[in-house]
Amino acid sequence: MLDRIQIQRIVERQGEEIILHEHMRIERTSYQHGSVTTFAHSIRVACLSIWLADRMHLWDRVDQRALVRSALLHDYFLYDWHEWDNGTHRLHGLTHGQTALLNASRDFQLGGVERDSIARHMFPLTPIPPKYLEGYIVSLADKISATRETLSPTRFKRHKRYARHSRRFRMSRA
Repeated sequence: MLDRIQIQRIVERQGEEIILHEHMRIERTSYQHGSVTTFAHSIRVACLSIWLADRMHLWDRVDQRALVRSALLHDYFLYDWHEWDNGTHRLHGLTHGQTALLNASRDFQLGGVERDSIARHMFPLTPIPPKYLEGYIVSLADKISATRETLSPTRFKRHKRYARHSRRFRMSRA
């Protein structure tokens, strides 16, 4: 069984092109769940996806590269969905898989497994399930990671910091 360091090395090796891409700077500054950035969340999902595939002994049935790349790109929507935008992020949970797929298709060459896994990672919130095992693993890893991040004791840490900055901004504009 793989240990944490081995899993991280697999993610770094298989996802290097994605991790180093200039648009990942947007993910490093956009928040996903509480105080966790979209970038950190995507890394967590990739590592957990590898861990799940390893623990379930699925290496003869899973494309490791497609699994890592799908996990890293599953939330590649490139905006902070918490920011007000006249309501277009209101359906973020239902639409961000397609947005992530469009952005990822523009920036990277994707195979069918990667495309399907990115587009359908929100199943069952979105009605069409993934076609491939990699998509189910990414979807499961995403839900586990999102639950952990949402229920984390540090969840509201970022929001307090934003509130402090918001007060300062309002005072300076008055």
